[in-house]
Amino acid sequence: MITVNEELCKGCNICKEFCPHNVYEESKALNKKGINVPCPKNKEQCTQCGLCTLLCPDQAIKVDDEDED
Repeated sequence: MITVNEELCKGCNICKEFCPHNVYEESKALNKKGINVPCPKNKEQCTQCGLCTLLCPDQAIKVDDEDED
């Protein structure tokens, strides 16, 4: 599960640029700061490598295992 905290994100798009599996795209909607934050468009391609979490300067991205209920 990929979570992007829109309150923390400043729209630098580092996650989008460096994701090896092209998981992120820029959202069409603006957040409260007037920024198009990244949103996961290809969640099924995510290998949970954690690169986006590691590179995010604002710690706005969290990648977790899918809940198995």
